[in-house]
Amino acid sequence: MADDEQPCVLTREPLAHVTEAEGRPHLLKEHLEAVGRLAAEFAPREDMKVPALATGRWHDLGKYRRHFQNRIREENGFEAHLEPDQGGDRDHSTAGALWALREDARLLPMAMAIAGHHCGLSDLEKFKERVRRPEKTAQLQDALAQGIPKDIQATPSGFSVEPLLKLSPHRLEFWTRMLFSALCDADFLDTEWFFDASRGAERKVEVTLAQLADGLRASLDRKQSGAPDTVVNQVRREVLSAVLAAAPSAPGVFSLTVPTGGGKTLTSMAFALEHARVHGHRRVIVGIPYTSIIEQSAAVYREAFGELGHAVIEHHSAVDPLKETALNRVASENWDAPVIVTTTVQLLESLFAHRPSACRKLHNIAHSVIVLDEAQTLPPSLLTTILDGLGTLVEDYGCSVVICTATQPALGRRPALPEGFASIRELVPPEVRAFERLRRVRVRWPSSREPTSYAELAEAVAREQDVLVVVHRRDDARRLCALVDALVGGEGRPLHLSALMCPEHRAVVLEDIKARKRRGEPVRLVATQLVEAGVDLDFAVVYRSMAGMDALGQAAGRCNREGLLAGLGELRVYEAETAPPPGVLRAAVDVTRTLLMQRPDLDLFAPESFRLFFERLYANASRDGKGIQDSRKTLQFEAVAGKFKLVEDGWSAPVVVPYAGCEPWLEALKKAGPSRERLRALQRFTVTVPRKVREAWVAREFAQVASDTVVFLGPEYRSTAYDPRFGLMPDKVGVLDPGTLIPG
Repeated sequence: MADDEQPCVLTREPLAHVTEAEGRPHLLKEHLEAVGRLAAEFAPREDMKVPALATGRWHDLGKYRRHFQNRIREENGFEAHLEPDQGGDRDHSTAGALWALREDARLLPMAMAIAGHHCGLSDLEKFKERVRRPEKTAQLQDALAQGIPKDIQATPSGFSVEPLLKLSPHRLEFWTRMLFSALCDADFLDTEWFFDASRGAERKVEVTLAQLADGLRASLDRKQSGAPDTVVNQVRREVLSAVLAAAPSAPGVFSLTVPTGGGKTLTSMAFALEHARVHGHRRVIVGIPYTSIIEQSAAVYREAFGELGHAVIEHHSAVDPLKETALNRVASENWDAPVIVTTTVQLLESLFAHRPSACRKLHNIAHSVIVLDEAQTLPPSLLTTILDGLGTLVEDYGCSVVICTATQPALGRRPALPEGFASIRELVPPEVRAFERLRRVRVRWPSSREPTSYAELAEAVAREQDVLVVVHRRDDARRLCALVDALVGGEGRPLHLSALMCPEHRAVVLEDIKARKRRGEPVRLVATQLVEAGVDLDFAVVYRSMAGMDALGQAAGRCNREGLLAGLGELRVYEAETAPPPGVLRAAVDVTRTLLMQRPDLDLFAPESFRLFFERLYANASRDGKGIQDSRKTLQFEAVAGKFKLVEDGWSAPVVVPYAGCEPWLEALKKAGPSRERLRALQRFTVTVPRKVREAWVAREFAQVASDTVVFLGPEYRSTAYDPRFGLMPDKVGVLDPGTLIPG
């Protein structure tokens, strides 16, 4: 651009951004005003709106520094017009944090949010060390010397620090997180609108929760009117009627305890939408523990909503990149959509994250109805923090929570509960007698503690034509398959499912099972516990190694699931030769055995049995062994994020395996580098192994790294290390003890 064509603003007005192509300027004052306005709009509490306005105006005060203004001009081909300074670092966040503290030392939450809006919320001591450094004070002085507009500097009218002083330490910590979320999302969006207005337009969803509620009600009415008048359908109708009648109930914490086959997926959504309509909630968020169930549930929702189904946003790592819409892509960033279906990990870890990208959605969780599906999978050691976070959402941020499962955990009986969880309201009244009427399975408990040999188990499996066996470990599954193979052979060989198979491989096997059943062919399946939550399988007989009652209840849910047998299906519980992995799974087995000794007639399908099981399991578990709650009290945001992990994955890592279909995506990655589409596609072809094993494979060139991000096994391992039936065979990749692999 010639000098005489440069707008005057480029040589004098402080800039926030400049477009690379045409050199269009984004004035810093306009950016600060817009971010302040948006942050105040996003703030989920009245006492946060004015602080959010100030935080947005102050977040980039450091960009007034001479160093920043000179650099942004020089990098975009314009002449620097300010005297050079000595401050060479790119930090433009600390100045605003210091300004907040100068206005009032009690504005610490605002200062920490400003300081972290690029790098994340830090621990309090790290933050204090940062703002004490003399060069940071000098940066603020330099910014002020450039003439920051008075209306940007000023504390907005109506501001009061008093509400903050009344918050308990945990509530103050959560208040800070919400403020940080509103600031980060406002900053992201205003910057996005400047650089790419079309992307902002993709975010518009012209669908309301009321429309979705009406559409779902109509869909359910059509479905029920055409269904045969079986006991299952009678129970489904009564359950739906009961929960809809409860929808006007005051916001809070609810439980939806429905046996497998009771219509839980659509019934919970129907309640959430009606409850949201009555009480003005802004969205429905469904947290599900496994991606396979998310895909299944999202498809059910979309079908029920019909032409409004595009309002359902899936947010998880396995979203099919070829099917993902532009709306799904952008709405996954901040959850600004009517219905979000995500993983429990994504939902709960967002509450205690510290990075801007993870936290920007938090303010949109406020004023939502949150449905926690398969809630029995919540880790006992984190329950104190989970319930405190969810309780704060209910009590301070206008949320309602629905705890949804066939095996209801006894959350309401833990000590020191948030107010909402101390009075959980069950949505299905006792008079429906859902569990009694939908009893489709007979349980055969082991007669002694003596283990059943795998040879004996194989003989029993070989005698069955429609049977699922759930084992503790991957090695157990392969061993049992080999024993059954020797007895039946040919087409009668059992199919196999474990987490050593990549998701694409598992999907193929699941479809094969369903196809065989449609053709009326015998089906034998040996699997690890990954089949037990939400996987839509139905067998006449299920063998399950002794486990926690929650796992046994889920295994029973794969038995006579649709109630099509003339009599009852059978869940046959056996004592395995091997023990389950140490930790919660092993502790759960011990609790079940103790209950069975005390109550030989233990009813696996009675809600009271699960209450007893979870009470004892939680009593034996550490309530907060990592000290997360203490870290929260002292504003250690980074430490909390590191400790709060639903899946302890620091020791594990994914490897792309040579399964059919991965090669084109891998070649595209090698040639063009990483992209959202390519990385999402390759997720379908990964298996998780111990991190130290993956590192050893790379070091010895058994595996390679593509684009510095993805580790893959070469195609030469297709016939050796990746078995078409059992998946990854790690002992055939170099030298590896297969016992080091994670179970499941």
